[in-house]
This record gives sequence, structure tokens and C-alpha cells, in this order.
Amino acid sequence: MKNTFNIKTVFTTVAIVLGIATTSAQEVQNYDQGFRLGVGINGGLPLDNPYDFSLGADARLQYDLSQKYSLTLTTGFSNMFVSGDNNDLGYIPVKAGFKAFVLKDQLYLMGEVGAAFAVTNGYNDTSLLLSPSIGFATDKIDISLRYEHFNDFPVVKNDVVKDGLGQISLRLAYGFKL
Repeated sequence: MKNTFNIKTVFTTVAIVLGIATTSAQEVQNYDQGFRLGVGINGGLPLDNPYDFSLGADARLQYDLSQKYSLTLTTGFSNMFVSGDNNDLGYIPVKAGFKAFVLKDQLYLMGEVGAAFAVTNGYNDTSLLLSPSIGFATDKIDISLRYEHFNDFPVVKNDVVKDGLGQISLRLAYGFKL
């Protein structure tokens, strides 16, 4: 009988503790969903020849789903500079993405996918654009480092023209709520 009493006491205590913990976990914290706009400049280092460096500007519209997760839409203009007689490559990126804040609502990981529309020097192809990034954001400032892969932009490898350009880029931006 004593064992039955102890087992019932343990189960009752566990049930009460779990009930309190579950009730506390279900408290809802209100968060104002809304839009943000960020305007930024970026500079990058293409990883393949013949490109030397890139510069650009962009605008990013962000919709906050919660305090931790956001949807993004980014566009702008960037130019990859080439030394010598070759032509530079200017393009307009259009990307949709998902941003997840992973540390103290400031450090984030983001993935974007979209297209890059070439617009300069008679080169008018469109490329698939993939762009994972890591960044740090405050209420006003956003700094991120990203890798961009252009599936269909030309590169020179071993004196042969191929497709598949990659670059590492740094973005500095100013953002505000709309």
C-alpha cells in the first residue's frame, strides 16, 4: 500500500508540474507584424575570371511573420567589373527569401532564390540566382555577408568559357518600418 501511495504521489506531482509548464508555454506574446524597407550598397569579389570585383545598390522589402521569421523581396542593380578589353556585366537581381533570426533577434540566416537579368553590353541572358547569407541587424542597420551563385553567367576556366559564376558579397544597409 505504501508503494502505491508513493507512485500516486509522484504521478500527481509530475502531472501538476507538466500542467503548469504547459500553461506557461502557451502564453501568447503579441508581436506587430509588418513591413520594413532596407536600402543598401554592396561590394563583392567574384570567384571566377574574368571578373575583378562588383559594386551595386539594392532595396529589400521585408515582411515580419514573427519576431524571429521574415519573408523578403530584394531587387536593385549590380555591376561586375572586368579589366582589359572585356565588357563589364551589369545585372538586375530579383530575389525572394526567408530570414530567420537565430541569436538575440539580431544575428540571422537567410536564403534567397531568384533571377539575375543581364542588362549591359549586349549581354541579355537571364540567370538563376541562389544566395545564402548570414547577417547582423538592428532597428536601423543591417550588415550581411552572402555567397551568390549565378547559374548561367559566363566565366573563363582554363581558357574555356563556361557557365556558373560565384561571388562573395558584403551588404551595408539602412532599414526602417513602413
